[in-house]
Amino acid sequence: MSANSRASGNATHGRRGTEMPEQRRPPQLPIAIVGLGALMPGATTVRDLWHAVVTGQDMITDVPPTHWLLDDYYDPDPAAPDRTYGRRGAFLPPVDFAPLGFGVPPNTLPATDTAQLLALLVAERVLADAAGGDLDALGGIDRDRVSVILGTGALELLYSMSNRMQRPVWLKSLREHGMTESEAQAICERIAGHYVPWQEATFPGLLSNVVAGRIANRFDLHGTNHTTDAACASSLAALSTAVNELAVGQADLVVTGGVDTLNDIVMYTCFSKTPALSPTGDCRPFSDAADGTVLGEGIAMVALKRLADAERDGDRIYGVIRGIGTSSDGRSTAIYAPLPEGQAVALRRAYERAGYGPETVELVEAHGTGTRAGDAAEYRALRQVFTEAAGASDTAAGTAADASAGTSAGPWCALGSVKSQFGHTKSAAGAAGLIKAVLALHHKVLPPTIKVDTPSGEIEPDGPLYLNTAARPWIRDSATHPRRASVSSFGFGGSNFHITLEEYVPAPGSAAAPPPLSRVAPSELVVLGADSAGELLTRLTELADRAAPAAESGEAGRPLADLAQQAQLAFRSGAPVRLAVVAEDTDDLAGKLRQAAERIDGDPHDSFSTPTGIHYAARTAAPGGVAFLFPGQGSQYVGMGAGPAMHLPQARAAWDRAAGLPLGDRPLHRVVFPPPAFSDTERAAQDRLLTATEWAQPALAAQSLSLLGVLDAVGIRPDCAAGHSFGELVALHAAGAYDADTLVRLARRRGELMRDAAEVPGGMLAVSRGRAETEKLLDGRFDERVWVVNHNAPDQVVVSGGAEALAEAEAALTAAGVPVRRLDASAAFHSPLVAPASEPLLDFLQEAELREPRFPVYGNADAAAYPDEPDEIRLRIVGHLASPVLFVDEIEAMYAAGVRTFVEVGAGSTLTGLVGRILGDRDHLAVSLDRRGRDGMTALYDALGRLAVHGLELSFDALWRDHAPTAGEPAAPKKPTLTVPLLGSNYGRPYPPPGGARELP
Repeated sequence: MSANSRASGNATHGRRGTEMPEQRRPPQLPIAIVGLGALMPGATTVRDLWHAVVTGQDMITDVPPTHWLLDDYYDPDPAAPDRTYGRRGAFLPPVDFAPLGFGVPPNTLPATDTAQLLALLVAERVLADAAGGDLDALGGIDRDRVSVILGTGALELLYSMSNRMQRPVWLKSLREHGMTESEAQAICERIAGHYVPWQEATFPGLLSNVVAGRIANRFDLHGTNHTTDAACASSLAALSTAVNELAVGQADLVVTGGVDTLNDIVMYTCFSKTPALSPTGDCRPFSDAADGTVLGEGIAMVALKRLADAERDGDRIYGVIRGIGTSSDGRSTAIYAPLPEGQAVALRRAYERAGYGPETVELVEAHGTGTRAGDAAEYRALRQVFTEAAGASDTAAGTAADASAGTSAGPWCALGSVKSQFGHTKSAAGAAGLIKAVLALHHKVLPPTIKVDTPSGEIEPDGPLYLNTAARPWIRDSATHPRRASVSSFGFGGSNFHITLEEYVPAPGSAAAPPPLSRVAPSELVVLGADSAGELLTRLTELADRAAPAAESGEAGRPLADLAQQAQLAFRSGAPVRLAVVAEDTDDLAGKLRQAAERIDGDPHDSFSTPTGIHYAARTAAPGGVAFLFPGQGSQYVGMGAGPAMHLPQARAAWDRAAGLPLGDRPLHRVVFPPPAFSDTERAAQDRLLTATEWAQPALAAQSLSLLGVLDAVGIRPDCAAGHSFGELVALHAAGAYDADTLVRLARRRGELMRDAAEVPGGMLAVSRGRAETEKLLDGRFDERVWVVNHNAPDQVVVSGGAEALAEAEAALTAAGVPVRRLDASAAFHSPLVAPASEPLLDFLQEAELREPRFPVYGNADAAAYPDEPDEIRLRIVGHLASPVLFVDEIEAMYAAGVRTFVEVGAGSTLTGLVGRILGDRDHLAVSLDRRGRDGMTALYDALGRLAVHGLELSFDALWRDHAPTAGEPAAPKKPTLTVPLLGSNYGRPYPPPGGARELP
């Protein structure tokens, strides 16, 4: 247990806000999450939910006429009686429901609340997921020991049937208005006809506890079944009970979570009169523009087992629940007012039970409703507990105990709320946040919270938490502890719940493993090969029709990932004609395939590439020799490599490894993937930090290592390598001269030495002229102050010098009409100004283990291959510091040696452009795996597509090995074909009419 857990876990909030001693409880039994299921606005599966979260989709819309009519109830005046000023929310999409498949007679559907029906659908998916993807496998589970405990509230059907029973009130009013008895009774009949009639199934169909009972009944589960209501904290209240069931041994598997399909006018009016709804119709948690919440519908469930049992049984484990903290606010100002002190108690109790402190938590999925008072109270509680934890940890260790909480690196914990995307799903809110957090741990991605242009004034820039408004790779050194996240949920009446989670790391000898990852990349690569252009045209036309079938066909299109995987695994690099297409969705794919077909049909012998990601080769593959090129300092940029690191484990591994190396006052990834900036000043500060030589060089090393991991996985091997400036050190690693850790440590030390050696501030200037002309222009004017150090292309060189001399040279060249551009470099690299770093760099290299390179590495200084002897390599590396970069000569030497394919492995695409300028129209292919300003995965796919079409053989299966089958959800048993579309609102309601207000008289 951490020092913080011992310190903060001994206190609880008293009735008057005082701290009172509390007896320490034993650690909580670890609980494995072995199944997930969700139905959310715009997302009918867990994969859809995760895709929406990562891509920052906004599911909030206007209230649809299927629920209630704005003409009936909307009024912008919050004080208008019996009206709501809310007109927007998040609503479940239509879902096909097979009543007979769930044992529900179709004629009882109007008498059964959709919360019960849709919960059956989600529970089936959760149980199938817990059974390893096949519900039939549940036969191996002891159903006597499976419980169902869900959070929910009153159901819409209860209100509807209650309204139908108001006939005496209607009659009284009509009689008082002078209506005859027959007229009054006839009108009452007309009114009653706008409500579904009573039937035998109505009573169970309107009870909230039957949401759980119906699941237990249908799937023959004999453990506990019940629902619980803690208002907006209901789902985590249910989860707390479910964990207790497992802890005391009353169940071996529990389905728990939350169910809320109630976005009816009663709920809108309740939130309007508090008032808590956003008058502008949007949910912006922790934003300075936050003005209230927006209601959502949702069903979110998880399947839980004791961790030891899940590991014994070889289950697929998404994550582990380590601690649950609960509390009540006690006496406070108002029954619905949030109380930071009460919430802080729940937080402390959660970490005490977990056995670790919040200083190790890097993601908090907050309750975050978007109300100013609620968000402010929640942030104050989090800030207090997290700040205490960091202070206790620092005091105990004498320094920051964990890179997560390093005070010099600023805030360490991402803060967000799924409500910014799906609205406030009330009884299901905590479970929706839980699934988001679990998927974040599982995929190792810090998910975004959206709609924050400027954080709330409550958010302290130097506090422990920051708002994460963009998806970022979740990098961490696994040698310290697993990734950790926490989830909060609070309800009216002072109900507080806080859950803390860990990613699942299989124990030695465990039969369990994490489930496959969901495929949610922003684009996919489709590759096709054929024996002739005619055959290719036939195939791509068929594929376009499968991707986006004509509307009149009535067929659904295949998922993009499914089409991409099928095409990649069938691709033949040696096929006579080859096509690659990078697409963002199926419509984009179909459009690009048809565009390619038109062009190929026009001239099947003309190979082409387009900037939009269409690449066609119509000749026999002849890739020639392959060279890897590694860029140098100046190519770095904030966020480089984020896309591959989020979506490909092979790319993330290098960043995780670098996170464990002591490189400075913060982990390397916090410099490359910093918390989102909200001002130009913050962005400039982030750029400056990464530009600093001591950070830029290890960052560039890690980025290249990340992409090398992908190339290695798909089987692309170089025949030789070279680097530009610092990139030469990466090339040596790629050839096996030293290992990855040595490279990163060498990059850091080299950067520090170059920084310290430059006694005179300096910089670098790109000049758009040839080497001879530039030297002539500078000759005699800047002796020993400015040097031509890089020969990058026939028409480009780079000069280095002291800051004052470089400014003079820039002015002189500009006056002579020569285009110049300042480079993003922090010193006068490759000039005598950095030569003092040579001797201490050699000292460092003497301690490093070096080996003979496996293949030639061409050097900048003379365009010749590096020697084989380690001591000679050390001397070449040291001499490289102040030697010029003869990049033109290097490329020419490699081309003369038979290289025809150049692959830029690192940040940006500068070297790719230089190769094109050097080789001109000579036969070659130069591709970059990354392009600044373009999505990282899209750029990577584009490069792999070009290489495949060029004739390199790629093992595409490696890109799918860690991912789930693209079909999506676990297999469920076949059901009868009769289906009805269900929404959050109840099925068969006579009012509102199907056509909405247009059908009203």
